[in-house]
Amino acid sequence: MLHIENLHAFYGKSHVLHGVSFDIQPGEIVSLLGRNGSGRSTTARSIMGLVDCKGKIDWKGQSILDKKAYQIAHLGIGYVPESRDIFPTLTVHQNLLLGQKGKGEGSRWSFDDMYAMFPRLKEREHTEAGVMSGGEQQMLTLCRTLMGDPDLIIIDEPTEGLAPKIVELVGQYLQTLKERGISVLLIEQKLTIAMDISDRVLVMGHGSIVFTGTPAELKADAYTRREWLEV
Repeated sequence: MLHIENLHAFYGKSHVLHGVSFDIQPGEIVSLLGRNGSGRSTTARSIMGLVDCKGKIDWKGQSILDKKAYQIAHLGIGYVPESRDIFPTLTVHQNLLLGQKGKGEGSRWSFDDMYAMFPRLKEREHTEAGVMSGGEQQMLTLCRTLMGDPDLIIIDEPTEGLAPKIVELVGQYLQTLKERGISVLLIEQKLTIAMDISDRVLVMGHGSIVFTGTPAELKADAYTRREWLEV
């Protein structure tokens, strides 16, 4: 589904990614782990056409390397940035409406699905998003992206700064996506959630992939955890 090969990314003269390669299959949850500054978010931004890069990024057999972010989104890749980027003066319902692709016809997801997944959003349906808590805004951002009916969602640090109860809800959200056949690239620092829900985990260090395997294989690899993950 998504194929990345020998990807190099740059911020000006700064060379950030060094030959990153991996694949994501339909209905698969892949977690991209690593310390801050390892290149995880840059990988996500590169896939979405937001960073200067070279190499190979194919989506369903089609190169998307030189496409704009909105074109990539229309091809079926959703992106939830770490900054959340809700529209603060619009209500919850209006934010979700903006996420719809076209008129929402034929979508796998409805407003009722979003409100069933996160009942708190239903309670805040007519509330301006800017006055909501960080956890509520994260729920909204996840659901707004889903309203675009993507086949792959890239989610950058969805549990950062959230209360344990909300983290649990996010984990359930990701499981729901998998059950409906949607692929997920999860960028996360919390090993617990990544190890619980992932089919495969990738570990980044200094702009390169330093480990690829199952959660069980990473759990058994004390060297990789100590060298590239633990503080």
